Amino acid sequence: MDIADNVKEILGRAENAARRAGRDFSEITVLAASKMNDAARVRQAFDAGIRHFGENRVQEMREKLAQGAYDGAALHFIGRLQKNKVKDVTGVCRLIHSVDSESLAEAISKRAESAGIVQDVLIEINVGAEESKSGISPAAADELICRIAGFSGIRVSGLMAIPPASAGITETRNYFDLMYKLFVDIKDKKYDNVNMSFLSMGMTRDFEDAIMAGSNIVRIGTAIFGARNYART
Repeated sequence: MDIADNVKEILGRAENAARRAGRDFSEITVLAASKMNDAARVRQAFDAGIRHFGENRVQEMREKLAQGAYDGAALHFIGRLQKNKVKDVTGVCRLIHSVDSESLAEAISKRAESAGIVQDVLIEINVGAEESKSGISPAAADELICRIAGFSGIRVSGLMAIPPASAGITETRNYFDLMYKLFVDIKDKKYDNVNMSFLSMGMTRDFEDAIMAGSNIVRIGTAIFGARNYART
């Protein structure tokens, strides 16, 4: 599998989706979800034009950081974040996509304050109400944002969601539309310390629909790097 060819195809498809939606492709961030891909493969994707990478696992992220995997790129944390790992991610990742509680937001804020920085975060929405997933319900988003907006070490910069894998195309599009409406509703309320810049939704199977629905960060793993071999973990 040629990563460079895959990147070219994905960027082309993303650009076409943006054009069909009447959007400027420069507004769209194609983020390579590089879980279980080593530093060499990350660099291949970088050389092919990817400038944003997302990791799910702190230990793997730290190993690849030490190897220079993300040099010249923006690093995002896109997995479930435990509070005891906050120190490894805050100030290292440009954007943390998976804040889903006041206590996690507070831990990130305190770490950022001690480092003299403000950490950008996204609120994770469990849009399909799946018990197996983290994230808060769409109805709870306003309340959480109100509670954490005063934390001086973080800046709420948008929302993230992953529709159920079992959803069909029509249902997935409905979830995307719901997320975009929530994103716009919160943005219109103009909370202090809330900058609704990013809507992170869409993966390999549905990123074009997500772009059409208003997403400006799509997280692509398999279509760039190929299927992950979980038997090796």
